[in-house]
Amino acid sequence: MFQNIGVPGLILLLVIALIIFGPSKLPELGRAVGSTLKEFKKSTRELVSDDAPVKKEEKIN
Repeated sequence: MFQNIGVPGLILLLVIALIIFGPSKLPELGRAVGSTLKEFKKSTRELVSDDAPVKKEEKIN
């Protein structure tokens, strides 16, 4: 989906976000997105690590 954005597209997205949210809200928004991604990655890792031992046990039996 975002494979063909390029530099002009990223600049355009940044300008649109700046217009919509304003310069004071943009850092807050960035922090919120970053923490959300961090939690998502953590949850994904936990799910993958929880599934791994089950698969190993299935192979043994």
